[in-house]
Formats: sequence, structure tokens, C-alpha cells
Amino acid sequence: MSTDPTPAPDPRLATRLAGLSLRTPILTASGTCGYGPEYAAVLDYRRLGAFTTKSVTLHERPGNEPQRVVETRGGLLNAIGLANVGLQRFLSEKVPFIRTMPCPVLVNVAGHRREDYVEVCAALDAEPCIAGIELNVSCPNVADGLMFGTDPRRLREVVAAVRGVLRRAVLVVKLSPNVTDIAEMARAAVEGGAQALSLINTYVGLSIDAATWRPRLANVTGGLSGPAIKPLALYNVHRAYREVAKAAGVPIIGMGGVQSTTDAVEFLLAGASAVAVGTGLFIDPSLPVKIAEGLAGYLAARGLSNVAELTGRLEVSPPAVACR
Repeated sequence: MSTDPTPAPDPRLATRLAGLSLRTPILTASGTCGYGPEYAAVLDYRRLGAFTTKSVTLHERPGNEPQRVVETRGGLLNAIGLANVGLQRFLSEKVPFIRTMPCPVLVNVAGHRREDYVEVCAALDAEPCIAGIELNVSCPNVADGLMFGTDPRRLREVVAAVRGVLRRAVLVVKLSPNVTDIAEMARAAVEGGAQALSLINTYVGLSIDAATWRPRLANVTGGLSGPAIKPLALYNVHRAYREVAKAAGVPIIGMGGVQSTTDAVEFLLAGASAVAVGTGLFIDPSLPVKIAEGLAGYLAARGLSNVAELTGRLEVSPPAVACR
């Protein structure tokens, strides 16, 4: 991490997210920059809104067999399979670095059973350096990764169970777009006690090698991320905001193909209070800082005093009446 003097915060970018104070509304997305040390030399954490770790599960996971990542036109298809060090190694090996990080840290948590989520989240809640939990109920590249994220009753139950053991950390629930009705899932998460929502996770996709007639991923399918999914992500954020989150007062972290300040503004207008950068980090690790700088310029040009003035400001005209 940089040893230069900490740059002064821009009050126009200051963001409140379910009780958390963020320097800017720009975060990292889970699964794209490890546990913190991996990007410390190339991303100034002092200028981030928040950092979100890759997933942590109760037990260590080796993940799926290679090939696990494939580039597609306009996106990236991954089937990592939640490879991670497990709870105990995370606490002993990763938390010491997290304690030194100069921005709020959210830990993404995944599990197979409700009890897995509860045990991991209770242990993380005991670590003051962890500002929030992002409940991953929507991973599409493990055998049972969508079982909570596609069933509103089960989602409500697992969120409520986790909420019951958190005494300090903010609870964010990450929603899957691989559902019939995103608003129904957002409502279930809020009813269970979610203090914020993050969406969207990746779409289930398939890449085929025409030369071998085989899938390019060993897991066959994987999660599609990157600019190819941005219009779909904006739609899901807008629906979740308009039909659930706005009335409930629950903020949204929007994500899915964010690569520029314009992309971030679009997510804010759709209803997000904060925006996460994921796949774009593989192209430019400093992207979150550049987007925040561009956002400050956008606000100045529009005569806006705070980024919150953009949230949900999408102007949708009533549909035209068809001629009869």
C-alpha cells in the first residue's frame, strides 16, 4: 500500500451504506482481487469506498479442475468453484493484513448449509476489522451454489439465520440474476433482514470449442461477467430498487460490467447507492480510483453536491398509449 500522504477526501463522493461511511461509492467486487495483499501494490486502498474479499467458506476448498477461466466476446466466463483457504486459515493468515487496510472491508461468505453460513458469519462478526458480510447465495459454478439464491423461502431463512448472529457487521446479500423474478428474491432477502443488497452476480454460461467439440471449461458451465452483462445488470438493479429497495430504505451495490465512470453513473441512476468493479480490475487494477475521480468531475459538471443525488434518478416516461 502507498506510503504517500493520504489524499483529502472529496465530500461530494462521501457515501453512507447501511450505516457504513465510505470515502467514495466505488468498491471492489468479490472474487476479483483476493483477500487484500494481492492488489496492495497496484490499487490505493485509501482511495476506495470499500474492499470486498473473495469468498470464504467453513472448510477449505480447492475449487474446480482447470480450465477454470475462459475469455468470451465482451466478457469472462469463470468456474473457479469458490476455491478458498477456509475459515480458520482466513482468520489466522488473512485477517492480520485486513486489520491494516485503510478502507472498510466486506467479506464474501458462501456455504452449503444454513449452519455453514451461520458459523462463518458469527466468527467474522467477532473481528472488528471486518465492516460487513456479503452473503453469497448466488454462485453459479458450484454444484449447489444457487440453491439458496433461487428459492425465496430458503433465501429468507438463511438471511434471517445469519442476521440473528450478527451483532456488529453489516449484512449485505448478493443476489443471483439466474431467477425468474429478481424483485421476489430481493424482497425475500430484505424480509430476512438484509441491510443492503448487491447485484448482480454472474450469469450461467457455456463456451464451446468448435475444434474439439468439447466445453472450454472443465466444469462445463461457468459464470459470465464483464461488459456483456451490463444492460442485464442495470435492468435487475432498477427492478430491485423500484419494486423493493427504495420503499424499504435498503441500499443497493450495483455491479456487472462496470469499466468507466459512465457505467458507474448508469448504475447509480438505476437505483444503486454504490457500485462495484470486478472483471474490469483484470484490465486495469486502478480502475476504481479512476472511476471515482471521474465521478467527482461528473458531479461538478452537473452542479450536484453529493453522489447520493444520482441514486434512482432514472427518468422513465409513461408508456405511450397505442392508437386504436
